[in-house]
Amino acid sequence: MKPAATSRQRIDPAKLAAAQAAAAEVPVFDVDNPSTASGDWDNAIVSQSLAELREQIALRRTRGPGKRPAKTAIQLRLPPQALALWKASGAGWQTRMAELLTARAPKAQ
Repeated sequence: MKPAATSRQRIDPAKLAAAQAAAAEVPVFDVDNPSTASGDWDNAIVSQSLAELREQIALRRTRGPGKRPAKTAIQLRLPPQALALWKASGAGWQTRMAELLTARAPKAQ
């Protein structure tokens, strides 16, 4: 008969004592897995269900009062040469392109 799912293996007390005696007295610091400070958990979300977690995350993603309006995503087809020139101009090329488009936009009638 298979052991029940709740059964657990018993640890030999002699083996446990030997392992504890061989363990280092000083805690080991793992560079890839550092300890956390209490401040690391200040913005943690605690929830009892997935629906509640989704609701709390959605509340965090909303923009508060006084925020600048969000940008609108569009698809714009440009000649490859024009896009290459903009990208070659360095970091921030999308911002510079948006500023130029705004400056050269037709005036409202």
